[in-house]
Amino acid sequence: MKHIEECLTFIHDSSSMFHAVENVKKKCVNFIELSEGERWQLEKGKSYIVTRNHSSVIAFTIGKYMDDLAFNICASHTDSPTFKLKANGEVEANHALKGNVEAYGGMIMNTWLDRPLRLAGRVCIRRNGKIEEVLYDSKTAVCSIPNVAIHMNRKLNDGYVYNPQNDMMPLFSSTLKKGALKKRICEDLNIREEDYISSDLYLVVDEKGKVFGLQDEFFSSPKIDNLESVYTTLMAFLNSTNERRVNIFAAFDNEEVGSNTKQGADSSFLEDVMRRIQKGLNYTYEEYLMSLSHSMMLSVDNAHALHYNHPEFYDGNNAVYMNEGVVIKSNANQQYTSDAVSVALFTEICRKNDVPYQFFVNRSDVRGGSTLGNISTSHVSIKSIDIGCAQLAMHSSVECAGVEDIEHMIHACTAFYDSNIHEKDHQWEF
Repeated sequence: MKHIEECLTFIHDSSSMFHAVENVKKKCVNFIELSEGERWQLEKGKSYIVTRNHSSVIAFTIGKYMDDLAFNICASHTDSPTFKLKANGEVEANHALKGNVEAYGGMIMNTWLDRPLRLAGRVCIRRNGKIEEVLYDSKTAVCSIPNVAIHMNRKLNDGYVYNPQNDMMPLFSSTLKKGALKKRICEDLNIREEDYISSDLYLVVDEKGKVFGLQDEFFSSPKIDNLESVYTTLMAFLNSTNERRVNIFAAFDNEEVGSNTKQGADSSFLEDVMRRIQKGLNYTYEEYLMSLSHSMMLSVDNAHALHYNHPEFYDGNNAVYMNEGVVIKSNANQQYTSDAVSVALFTEICRKNDVPYQFFVNRSDVRGGSTLGNISTSHVSIKSIDIGCAQLAMHSSVECAGVEDIEHMIHACTAFYDSNIHEKDHQWEF
């Protein structure tokens, strides 16, 4: 499939949420970069991009032949569960230089053991009398978290409970002393140690994704949740040629920890951008409110494929499978935003464009996960549906998904971006 290698490269190069945003910007060639701290001058027929915290990004294109204001939005998230280096992140003990880390998000903890790990994120430094934010990636594996041997813990396979403070501290060196990690980072950045101020640095599995299976039908990679969605929605956004809408690509940070940050889906970021577009194009506030009834959002975050060894965890009538199409996620308690109208609109788009789709609903006695759709639409009241690609091993340090679903998602989201939905008297037309 033509997009699989590019998707795997995008994921590998997006070693932190900051790198993911930078890679989005690189793909948005000839987009005009905006700053939230400056006035915006917008024109029909132009494309723009803006970031917040350098870990969330919104890109948008304004149709050349727009009459009424309306928005087509795809939203995903840039973060994944990992471990973050603490402020005092180096510990010297027992002939080892260890990293002092804390868990970010809800990972499958034991999958982080015995893997080569990089360190990546951002560092704030002093340069030329100013404070500057720079990206950092160690590029090579600098640590690992070795398991305790089975000989020392005979009950390890009986259900060991990992303590993040004791069990998950990575090994950096057996000979170097405290301060060696900071020195390495400063050498990589070509700065003096006294110019290092602060950082947001995370552990990254030093492994590029690979295709596998007897027919090369699956792929294995870190961060599939949710960088696969970032990649597929971005490709769809860039493929679209809708001249009568404002198309928006949004990728938020901090979904894995609740989204309630200044750059998360629970922030004002999306609404701020939409309101500035309205104002920049000289539409009235009432026209903006009118536009919301003709607008729609796809909340794109991956879904749980049926696990072939444990079908008992699923509602068999609403289970989904890798490589069998875009997953539509529903929940009676509105953990997902899908409802009859948004499902009807999206499935009609898929039907007209020959995109396969399937439905996921959790077992009634199992509490499922949540995502950013219902959070975003609490700020911007538009129709929304939660979709994703089916995957296995969600929140493992290395996950698994279907190769064909990359194409399915790009095709579906491109068709959505090219659509022109309008509502009148409870009837919708495209």
